[in-house]
Amino acid sequence: MNIRYVVPLAIVAAMVTITAPASAQSVSTTEQVQTWSLKKWNEVKAEISKDKAKWSSCRQQNKDKKLKGRASWSFLYDCVKA
Repeated sequence: MNIRYVVPLAIVAAMVTITAPASAQSVSTTEQVQTWSLKKWNEVKAEISKDKAKWSSCRQQNKDKKLKGRASWSFLYDCVKA
């Protein structure tokens, strides 16, 4: 193989290796919540629902937006944490 092909290939491989972990860390909270199991969501929900006023307000907003499933989990989590 010719050296002019090997060097650019090595540079590209190094760049991919360096940038891959950085992009893995930039996952938003919303995306993380959507990957949680039902067990994990129930644990977090028990914790965030302790603030009754905020939890009630966020649940009403969720109901108004007609969100279902994991989309509602993300909304509720972000709403309570805001």
